[in-house]
Amino acid sequence: MSTEEKITTIVELLAQLSEDTTLPRNIRRGATLAKESLLKADEAVDLRKAKAISILDELANDSNIPIHGRTTIWDIIGRLEAIK
Repeated sequence: MSTEEKITTIVELLAQLSEDTTLPRNIRRGATLAKESLLKADEAVDLRKAKAISILDELANDSNIPIHGRTTIWDIIGRLEAIK
């Protein structure tokens, strides 16, 4: 699987996260920001990854996030870190 295919899969997961109405609004907004940062084709992949991981890490540490949301965010972070 190519890097762009992996990013596309991650963007789809972030889209699902941003549409999950069981999550607080700030978590959904953060997922949208992470998705948008990954889609900036004019930036290097490493920079896009770093921005998205930073946003998601902040969201995962939010005390208001339900367990399923935190688990999904950790999964996405792991997928991002696996991209070379």
